[in-house]
Amino acid sequence: MLTPKKVKYRKMFKGRRRGKGIATRATEVSFGSFGLKSMDHAWITSRQIEATRRVLVRYLRKGGKIWIRIFPDKPVTKKGSEIPMGGGKGAPDHYVAPIKPGTVIFEIDGINESTAKEAMKLASHKLPVKTTFIAK
Repeated sequence: MLTPKKVKYRKMFKGRRRGKGIATRATEVSFGSFGLKSMDHAWITSRQIEATRRVLVRYLRKGGKIWIRIFPDKPVTKKGSEIPMGGGKGAPDHYVAPIKPGTVIFEIDGINESTAKEAMKLASHKLPVKTTFIAK
């Protein structure tokens, strides 16, 4: 799974503007020929990215190349179970990638459009956002 090698700050705020705005970067297909674009706001976990990557790799077999355009660099903390209120913030539990509408999440190349469309459809089932298939 994807996690940062090192971070400047171990814990991060959630942010007050969650669920607002549209993406201004990573909005077009840059590396491959086809892409999977987000249509919603979400936090995509490193587990979800890995599950999606595995679906794409298994579907494409040896053909095609995959690019992951997002990286989970935001730590999400969690307190242990049966711990009473108070006592500060919990320890980092997992990492997420905050996604805005219009962000290209995955790109693929080296296969025809119908195969790419089917692969991206299967991949989208693993993600917590509505997505759309785009071509260069």
